[in-house]
Amino acid sequence: MARKSDMVASEADLAAAVHAATGPLSVQGGGTRGVQVAGDVLDVSGLSGITLYEPGALTMVAQAGTAVAEIEAALAEHNQRLAFEPMDHRGLLSRRGAPTIGGVFAANVSGPRRIAVGAARDFLLGVRFVDGQGQIIKNGGRVMKNVTGYDLVKVMAGSFGTLGVLSEVSLKVLPQPETEATLIIEGLSDTAAVGALSRAMGSPFEVTGAAHDPQAGQTLLRVEGFDASVTYRIAQLRDVIGTGDLAVLGAEDSRARWIALRDVSAFHGVEGDVWRVSCKPSDGPALAAKAGAAAYQFDWAGGLVWLRMASGTDLRARLGAFDGHATLVRSAPHTQAELGMFHPEAPGVAKLSAALRARFDPRGIFNAGLMDARS
Repeated sequence: MARKSDMVASEADLAAAVHAATGPLSVQGGGTRGVQVAGDVLDVSGLSGITLYEPGALTMVAQAGTAVAEIEAALAEHNQRLAFEPMDHRGLLSRRGAPTIGGVFAANVSGPRRIAVGAARDFLLGVRFVDGQGQIIKNGGRVMKNVTGYDLVKVMAGSFGTLGVLSEVSLKVLPQPETEATLIIEGLSDTAAVGALSRAMGSPFEVTGAAHDPQAGQTLLRVEGFDASVTYRIAQLRDVIGTGDLAVLGAEDSRARWIALRDVSAFHGVEGDVWRVSCKPSDGPALAAKAGAAAYQFDWAGGLVWLRMASGTDLRARLGAFDGHATLVRSAPHTQAELGMFHPEAPGVAKLSAALRARFDPRGIFNAGLMDARS
């Protein structure tokens, strides 16, 4: 079990704490993402504050422990936003605390708009972090070349704190659109829904959200932009879909619906393990059927499947080999210990990952065992 440590309040304190560590460290910011590892808790939530914001350049620099809510509030004052709309895990995982911007990038948390604008890592311009020896390393920002030979900006995004502890991030932001609307198609099967989503994504009408909710019997397409453009594109998408009963959600209802889809609100407070399957969109319906889940929903035009399974189910064994990966997002600690949070890596990827960990955390102290494959 993780043991609580003192909160670090500066990058220098962070480096000193890592350098002095004699055993495993459980890296934690807001503590909202359900990471369960042994070791002393290295609390970085004290590294907080926006250090630079240039709205005209669409860039921001913030310490890694800065709350996402603080980031979003500052951006809203200038009619800007985090375009990749990171998920808030608190409801799904029954957690308290405040999600941090460092945690968002460490886990590469990307919401429904990923299909249109890219993942969180695509908005990360630069990083400062402390490696496993307690050294402070900077990469990216205004100077994108890297003397180590690694693109550390991309490497750190999605590493879940296993290579180093982020102390500061530089990121790109985008303007907030004038309005949005969501086209809803009623009554489609999973296969028909993914087909409709695929047609919409292949159209020129700039869809920024494409999801299917089997429990509600609804398939959803979001468009954003200027009011006249949104109205036109919704009308054109009706023709592209050409099937099912159609309805339209206005801006306020659309925003609320996509927040619920983003945060998988249908699984909040309901028993069962929660899995996140990334796959080819065309494979999504068959994988969902094979899983035998209590409930499921599709995002990313079918390329992301959220499943609620009976507690202790080995979903990876049930699905067998497929082109993608299954991540255990919510479960009892003993289930995570048995199955592992992450899908086993392909041999070549595993070799590269091991080399990176050996380079940046040679003592193996950061979130030890989190990425280990289970047999």
